[in-house]
Amino acid sequence: MTQIIYAVVIVAGIGLLAGLLLSVLSKLMAVKADEKAQQIEEILPGANCGACGFAGCSAYASALSQGETADTGLCAPGGNETSKKIAGIMGLASADIMPMTAVVCCKGSRDKAETKMIYSGVQSCKLASQLFGGDKSCTYGCLGLGDCARACPYDAILLCDGIAVVNPSLCKACKVCVNTCPKNLIELMPKGHLTAGVLCKNHDKGAKTKKDCAVGCIGCTKCVKACPNNAITMDNFVARVDNSLCTACGACSEVCPTKAIDLIKL
Repeated sequence: MTQIIYAVVIVAGIGLLAGLLLSVLSKLMAVKADEKAQQIEEILPGANCGACGFAGCSAYASALSQGETADTGLCAPGGNETSKKIAGIMGLASADIMPMTAVVCCKGSRDKAETKMIYSGVQSCKLASQLFGGDKSCTYGCLGLGDCARACPYDAILLCDGIAVVNPSLCKACKVCVNTCPKNLIELMPKGHLTAGVLCKNHDKGAKTKKDCAVGCIGCTKCVKACPNNAITMDNFVARVDNSLCTACGACSEVCPTKAIDLIKL
């Protein structure tokens, strides 16, 4: 019995010494916390969306603290207020962030776009698009199965009559939806600015586009000829607007036969 007690005491003593040794070593070898990075991370939104170009809020905070970047305006969800707070911590000039919002460049709702089959699989745009491009005749159009809506951390996207629609007042321009859409239909546009927008990305020739969707761009070039500021060009049968040149005169939307291009204020 005595031998058992001695063995227990010895093992307990060794455990205690080992614990004390580990405690001392952990303090001696501890990595000093980056206080600036911690302060910056606390004021970031915490969405970890990657809009800043880094892996997440922690990575952006660390990059600022370590001098890997001096741009305080990379956090679109945080906006100008966050940029000013970061600048105050770092002693840098605050960068102005233009408020942006995501826009789904498709108007092909169920009553406007033709369907080529009935899809009854998993309700996912990514999966449905792998089956002949999805159920719509237009292989470029929004499938309306909600991948972007589920991915949005701000609940800014709703599904309406077969297409995704963004609520600009809730959107933080985090780009999560942009990176999620398998059709690459979502773009960022400036908030509060009246501008012309082409809500179509169909690159088929006009005749096929017109057959597939009543509101698709048919590449007729009428908008290009009507624009007094040369803000519109054609990109493989679909019009594109240069917002830096657009004055929102409305000439393009007036001549567009399918109303694929219209004035937008977000």
